[in-house]
Order: sequence, then C-alpha cells, then structure tokens
Amino acid sequence: MPPVLLTIQTATPAGSVAVTDGSALLAEINLQCRRTPTDWLMPMIDMLLTTTERDKKQLDGIAVVRGPGSFTGLRVGLATAKGLSLALDCPLLGISSLQSLAMQLPFAERPVCVMLDARKQEVYSAVYRWHGGGPRPVTEERVARPEKILAEIDEETLFVGSGASVYRSLIVRQMADRAHFAPAFIDLPRAAAAASLAQQDWAAGVRCTADQLMPVYLRPSEAELNFPTAGLQG
Repeated sequence: MPPVLLTIQTATPAGSVAVTDGSALLAEINLQCRRTPTDWLMPMIDMLLTTTERDKKQLDGIAVVRGPGSFTGLRVGLATAKGLSLALDCPLLGISSLQSLAMQLPFAERPVCVMLDARKQEVYSAVYRWHGGGPRPVTEERVARPEKILAEIDEETLFVGSGASVYRSLIVRQMADRAHFAPAFIDLPRAAAAASLAQQDWAAGVRCTADQLMPVYLRPSEAELNFPTAGLQG
C-alpha cells in the first residue's frame, strides 16, 4: 500500500507542509513570512489534516527536510517531526533541501545548480542531473562563496533557489549566456517536492528513527563560532 505521509519543510523562510497519499498530493500549504515555524507549524499541520479528513494516527510516516538551511527552522522542523514520530510510532524520512528544489524542475535537460542563500556572502549548493525519475547528485552538498562554485561550472546550467536570485547578477557576469534561471516561484521550496522524494525512499525501504535522523548544517552555528569552548566551561 502507498504510504500516507506528512512532509515538513522549514529549512528556509518559505515554509511548506504537505499531506500525500502515495503519489497523490492531498493538500499543501506554502508561505513566506518572517515568523518562526514555532508560530505556524503545528496549526498548519492541524489545518491540513482536518482539511484532508486525516487523523494523525492514519499517517504511515513523517518526512522532513533535514537541511541545509536555516538553523532555527531546521531545529523546529526536525523537533516537530521527531515528536510526532515518537508519539505516533511511525518512521521518519529525511530529505535534502537542495535535492527537493531540484525535484521541482522535472526532466530538466541541463544540469541544475541549486543555490540557497546562506548569508555571509555564501550559498548552500549542489548540482544535479535528472535521471531515472528524479534529480541525481553530480556534486556533494557544500557551503561556499558563489564565485567558487561558478568557477567550477563549464557548461550551460539551470540555476534555482534563493541564492541564485540573490547572486543573479554575479552568475550572469561570470557565465553570460551559459546561465539559465528557473522562474521565481520555483525558488520557493515546496513540501510536495520533498514528499515525492520521500515516496521514492519509502519504496526503496529507506526509513529512520528519531535517534538516527540528524540535521545537515554544513557549517557551525553562530554560537559554536562565537563560543567554541562554551561547552567545556559549562
């Protein structure tokens, strides 16, 4: 039986939650706001389940975007997903924020370079090619200055994500007509795309527990940078 999944995306300011039944999207809410997910995530989940006439106990699994992305957003999203998983005794699926954005560009003929704005003049990035029903990684996920990433791209490439929007002028300056850009609305990560990847993982038998699922940050937090010995000093 295809699983009924709740999928949570809080890795970026563009938050999103979806309920899917197999490949069918039953409902999805997307928003972009300055409020933290602690304000809207659980009410949004309750609204989706009520609208789709699903009880939490009917969920087969919880999928959650594990990063990279906003440290606060990831912590809230993963904590919520883990809490629901433990309460409902159902498995978890961790999905890459970068791969889920590439999933929103199905059957792209060119390589897809996903860039999420990481601030500090850096981006979270990876390159994908569409193959076998989904985007397959060509490079590892990393955080770097956009100039460094662009210097390693030598072919026509499709750019997507908030980082591609922020650094569009730089991308065009360095790559000229080899650079192509997804429409602006595609830059907003959707839970439905992450849910589609989660369905593929489910079919492949990929699951994890709350203890096993960890966020992907790619770089240390501000607290770790500013107070590297805080833990030792209590």
